[in-house]
Amino acid sequence: MTKTAVITGGTGGMGMATARILGTDHRIVLADLNQERIDAAIVELSASGIDASGTVCDITDRASVEKLMVFAEAGDHHVRAVVHTAGVSPQMGSAQFVAHINAIGTVNVTEAFLARAAEGDALVNVASVAGHGLPKVLVPSGAFPKAASDPVAFEKIIVRRSRVFGKKLHSGLAYSFSKAFVIWYSRKQAAAFGARGARIVSVSPGSFDTAMGKLEADHGAADLLTFSAIKRFGKPEEVAAVLAFSASEAPGYLTGTDILVDGGTRAGQEFKKS
Repeated sequence: MTKTAVITGGTGGMGMATARILGTDHRIVLADLNQERIDAAIVELSASGIDASGTVCDITDRASVEKLMVFAEAGDHHVRAVVHTAGVSPQMGSAQFVAHINAIGTVNVTEAFLARAAEGDALVNVASVAGHGLPKVLVPSGAFPKAASDPVAFEKIIVRRSRVFGKKLHSGLAYSFSKAFVIWYSRKQAAAFGARGARIVSVSPGSFDTAMGKLEADHGAADLLTFSAIKRFGKPEEVAAVLAFSASEAPGYLTGTDILVDGGTRAGQEFKKS
């Protein structure tokens, strides 16, 4: 049975960099919203000798995520790992849109994979350094369980709390809340994955030189470099190395935690205040 790694948002900078690493010993299945991007990515990976295929998937639609998993399993293939990089940044939509994609999409991918996870399997959810930076009193963590049970109510609470600092910061706060949710949810699901012999972790990138990172460069991402220990944007292959390792079979005792890959940004923020 061929080991398969599914990468959502697989045609993006982090997704492709991760595919190049995992593709050395896994069959790769890319998921994205655009078939043309998928086709181009498959050509690129295939030219490097990687067994790659892909399919269109809307992560906010549970049925679409289920179809992705079935596609990846076709032909007696086992989905051993999922790296969930798909998501949106504050500049890409409203507070509700950001919460819907980042939080509800993560629930759908996590639940679909958990239902078929087995011994040695792993899910890696991409969060963000933004999920670490807010005061706990501001984060509506009491609403987090609703993302799975009542997503509409969850999104309403996120949107309402995002208005606390005015309209200009709506989407930015929703982004931070949604990524704090990803970190919380990945910890919460650790026991369920462990019961199946599987693992789940989240990885929180800082400012990276990807298309999404560049979109946010003038809206706070570049400002984070004033706090970081490494005074530059990260390279996609640098976070991909962490994503691929976390998804591999090597760190068999790594689960229920978040890994910061932020160039020392949080450390700089903490000690600058002290």
